[in-house]
Amino acid sequence: MSPESTPVAIIGAGPAGLLLSWALRDAGIHTIVIENRSQDYVLARIRAGVLEQGSVEYLTRLGLGDRLKAEGMEHDGIYLQYGGERHRVNFNDLIGRTVTVYGQQQVVKDLVAAHQGAGSTVYYEAADVAVHDLDSATPSVTFVHEGEKHTIAADFVVGADGFHGICRSSIPTEKITLFDRSYPFAWLGILADVAPSTEELIYALHEDGFAMHSMRSHTVSRLYLQVDPADDITNWSDERIWQALQTRLAVPGWTLTEGVITDKSITPMRSFVASTLSYGHLFLVGDAGHIVPPTGAKGLNSAISDVTQLAEALTAHYRNDDSLLGRYSDTALARQWRVQQFSRWMTDMLHRSPGDLQSDAFDYRSQVGQLDYVTHSPLAQRMLAEQYTGLLL
Repeated sequence: MSPESTPVAIIGAGPAGLLLSWALRDAGIHTIVIENRSQDYVLARIRAGVLEQGSVEYLTRLGLGDRLKAEGMEHDGIYLQYGGERHRVNFNDLIGRTVTVYGQQQVVKDLVAAHQGAGSTVYYEAADVAVHDLDSATPSVTFVHEGEKHTIAADFVVGADGFHGICRSSIPTEKITLFDRSYPFAWLGILADVAPSTEELIYALHEDGFAMHSMRSHTVSRLYLQVDPADDITNWSDERIWQALQTRLAVPGWTLTEGVITDKSITPMRSFVASTLSYGHLFLVGDAGHIVPPTGAKGLNSAISDVTQLAEALTAHYRNDDSLLGRYSDTALARQWRVQQFSRWMTDMLHRSPGDLQSDAFDYRSQVGQLDYVTHSPLAQRMLAEQYTGLLL
């Protein structure tokens, strides 16, 4: 097949890759998206479910807000629970901002539908994907699709291919440093066909470990339990899961309604940041460049922030202004390190860390003291609200 060309070749058709392609299309810049998984696989991935207000505004501005507005659940705040008591932090009262519960797979579904309607070029199930000449002015991407070899010449290549993708690993090791932190606990997450038992998310610290009650819709609940990273999901029957959730989320006068569990899995937790999001004519967005533990609901929102900045920078480039493109990595990482700090703070405050009995008892009581401060200090609540609903800087 003869070579194709495009201003921007995007590796990865997850939310970051598809959103960047759509944002550039809105600016009149053509892209080609290459994805090694099938479209059905991409649509089925269950991930984050909380959108910052800025993310909602950006998706709406790009014409992707109709179903989000109709089906998304706007929340004014969250609950923090400890010592068998539940405390509400009202973001809207504190700073006039909100968050919206709308599953990542729903965002992807909206993006896939938009691209299909517009006739965008997206290659799914691409094999042997490789990037070439990233440090030159003429980078390219090669892959095999439906048995045919493809070569795409581009001005820029964007790695939106996640933590295990090829793009970040294509940067020479002497040009990049990886900062990584693993946590001594994991999340057991379930989807259940039952209406949520709460109108807003509940984050609970319990002597047995962390628990969380979230939702995906008015009829589907999403709940989490802290477990050991080495645990096996086969050790957790549905009955055992509900029993642990009932114990950790219990407060007087409130009932957790149980339902049919349709999905359950254990996910390790980590923090990760690459020292650069650019190399030559390659740029990284989303999980390709950074990962946060899910406690602060920042993963998808961080990817959207990257896309917002890179789309603006690439648009400026094609209008003969390279100042934003030259600063993209530094600007995106400055925000990302603030997000990392918040996510780690939330994670450390709400999870039991394994240790000897004396240090574990001290740490737990210290965590309770921290939560007691946050839930009773307007200034601490405002800090939480500003970061949870999305940094404006």
